[in-house]
Amino acid sequence: MLSLVLFSVFSVVSGAAIERRDPVPPGYVASPYYPSPHGGWVSDWSESYRKASLLVSNMTLAEKTNLTAGSGIFMGRCVGNTGSALRVGIPQLCLQDGPLGLRNSDHNTAFPAGITIGATWDKDLMRRRGVAIGEEFRGKGVNIHLGPSVGPLGRKPRGGRNWEGFGADPVLQAYGGALSIEGIQSVGVVATIKHLVANEQEMYRMYSLVQPGISSNLDDRTLHELYLWPFAEGVRSGVGAVMIAYNAVNGSACAQNSYLINGILKDELGFQGFVMSDWLAQISGVASSLAGLDLSMPGDINQVPLFGNSYWMYEYSRAILNGSVPVDRLDDSVTRILAAYFQMGQDQNYPRPNFDTNTQNAEGPLYPGALISPQGVVNEFVDVQGNHAEVAREVARDAITLLKNNNNVLPLPRNSSLKVFGTDAEKNPDGINSCTDQGCNKGTLGMGWGSGSARYPYMDSPIDGFKARGARYQFFNTDSFPSNSNPSPSDTAVVFVSADSGENYITVENNPGDRTSANLNLWHNGDRLIRDVAAQYANVVVVVHTVGPVLMEEWHDLPSVKAIVFAHLPGQEAGASLMEVLYGDVSPSGHLPYTVAKTEDDYGQSVKLVGFQLGQPQDTFTEGLYIDYRYFHKNSITPRYAFGHGLSYTSFSLSSATITAGIPLTITPPTRPAKGETPAYSTAIPPPSEAYWPENFNRIWRYLYSWLEKSDADAAARAANSTTKYPYPAGYSNVQKPGPASGGAQGGNPALFDVAYDISVTITNTGSRSGKAVAQLYVQFPSSSFDTPILQLRDFDKTSTLAPGASETVSLRVTRKDLSVWDVVSQNWIIPNLGGDYGIWIGDSSDNLHLRCGTVAGSCAYNQTSPV
Repeated sequence: MLSLVLFSVFSVVSGAAIERRDPVPPGYVASPYYPSPHGGWVSDWSESYRKASLLVSNMTLAEKTNLTAGSGIFMGRCVGNTGSALRVGIPQLCLQDGPLGLRNSDHNTAFPAGITIGATWDKDLMRRRGVAIGEEFRGKGVNIHLGPSVGPLGRKPRGGRNWEGFGADPVLQAYGGALSIEGIQSVGVVATIKHLVANEQEMYRMYSLVQPGISSNLDDRTLHELYLWPFAEGVRSGVGAVMIAYNAVNGSACAQNSYLINGILKDELGFQGFVMSDWLAQISGVASSLAGLDLSMPGDINQVPLFGNSYWMYEYSRAILNGSVPVDRLDDSVTRILAAYFQMGQDQNYPRPNFDTNTQNAEGPLYPGALISPQGVVNEFVDVQGNHAEVAREVARDAITLLKNNNNVLPLPRNSSLKVFGTDAEKNPDGINSCTDQGCNKGTLGMGWGSGSARYPYMDSPIDGFKARGARYQFFNTDSFPSNSNPSPSDTAVVFVSADSGENYITVENNPGDRTSANLNLWHNGDRLIRDVAAQYANVVVVVHTVGPVLMEEWHDLPSVKAIVFAHLPGQEAGASLMEVLYGDVSPSGHLPYTVAKTEDDYGQSVKLVGFQLGQPQDTFTEGLYIDYRYFHKNSITPRYAFGHGLSYTSFSLSSATITAGIPLTITPPTRPAKGETPAYSTAIPPPSEAYWPENFNRIWRYLYSWLEKSDADAAARAANSTTKYPYPAGYSNVQKPGPASGGAQGGNPALFDVAYDISVTITNTGSRSGKAVAQLYVQFPSSSFDTPILQLRDFDKTSTLAPGASETVSLRVTRKDLSVWDVVSQNWIIPNLGGDYGIWIGDSSDNLHLRCGTVAGSCAYNQTSPV
């Protein structure tokens, strides 16, 4: 594929034809959608766009192109650093990973991962975690936080980065993402929802010299009803940035997929912020600009970075001067970036970066990627932790999911005699941050590996927790059963096991991101360790730190395995949070954010990892809407533990349920609002002098600049007047569209989010211990001409801590969109059976639903037979 690299570089300069894509299976289409819609037509963003457009109208060409790309990999303190426009007061913008906390920094909190907060099913906690993360990023001077992650959705249980998101359901994922965004942006940090879209495995994700990135092939209905759902909610929350994925969708690379960026994101979903590439995911210059990409990160050419080459920066200046890219496309991109900057108030007393992602030293090179770099202070070791450990501990604790508790072996009596087994119980002996980006599985597993990781300020391990409790325990720091444990009938054995995964650029124990070598099994002989312990001890508690579902059939039904606890990925707070649950200070209140199967085949064949293929690997989503619990329900497969399952030390009952109709429903939503006005941009090509190098400028080798040599700029301007024009892609137009019927506001037609039904239910603690309850609401569609899953999660809520006998009323809602399907013919959301009886099922897991409210009768009934 070296020809592709050279071809792409050449095409920016000369206007060569766009290379043909590899074919995808029939029926999977990425239709052209042009032009890129101008932003600014949503009233919530009007003032920010006014400020931004005024600034853009006074900027030179080089200043504008300097803000649309990074200055190069390793060319600044942050993982991504835009150019600046200092003449008009815009500094370099700092972009930094990641979804669970500051990556490669210091004096920061290592929060529990996304999958862990998803397991809490706690909306308030989701937002508070977002606020705490935002405060830390702001305190470090980060303008743009590269999170949250809502893609992958978790379609593939072995996918490497599922743990960065919130669960294998679009609604759970949507709440996790949207509430995180609201929290992060509440303190002035731009959040970035990622990765758009359908990046469901790590292997073969990137375009390279030898192979195009994997193509995720999915139909339009599946795209809308599953994978886009959380992005729509993130846009509705006002997210400032969207990061596209490495892979292709229906054969078109996400970085230049005009249907995805222009058509769906910017027009249908009304996204007002800016679209950035994932790092080195951009594979073309002009094509990606026309398709709607606004910011190239980190700015380098993808296959051969660190040589000062870029698809944009100076090449973008050239492309404007020679007429390849319309001026209003660049102006809209810059306006979008600056509008997000103003929307978050970053023009008012926003701190500059005070850390360096490239080194832990106080001083070092200012541009580590340069061959020769000036030196200076790069780390100021600002402590941004505040009281965030309390939020992190609360998340870790309230996510802990009790799957099994025979004979009420938990909670543990205070004076229990414990034998503790497994290296997962204690810190990494090599050091808690000894592995780059947590790229190893040694000691307590608090997070997966890759760019979504963070350095631990400390690790409160389970052994630390036992020590702090003054527990009577003996610890065997081995993953093989020791010969000297001396079992006693009074002992309770606690076995710690784990399963890890991460990002593809690191391979851990033969797992290249995705769980290929390990499959869905426990790591480090965990299954054998549990069996061996169970053969010697009568009471065994298994604690699992895991990125996702694991198989447990080898040991689950052994008589001595009395309790199973999923502690997920607790971050730095693995110890005290677990002790609070094991010893009964609090009742466990976590619930599974995915289904745990009995065999991997139970998830279906099409969701397995795609192996090597000649040409572009194809991953065709033939299962459509049927992933995770939807697939199990459709095929009448009994899982080991259902989606949403979680036990407590107490019990709860539901009563006084009511359903109240909201807005009157119609088959299609009311007509969308028209777009508001957008900034007016000149289409005149600027003079080449706006891109000339400044005189006596001290250049840093490999640093990316937006200026051109005078001869190059003048030649580009002459080319604009030649008869040879850039061969624009099929379907190209530069006439702005009014927008699709399904759009109209951030997130889509605002009528989609009108409440169709309010549901109220009282939850009472009927047990003898205090605890929190989770109410999960699923919708069962009536029969229609559309195939729909038997049950689909649509809302949830979690109570406060209820004392024995105490009650709390929770309020749930069902929106118009919740009752709709995506009609691929009309390209709109429709209610498929307007007069039909929608079943609103409420319970504490997807397989324990016995309260049904009917939309036709307008009443609720208890002790109903669950539809699955």
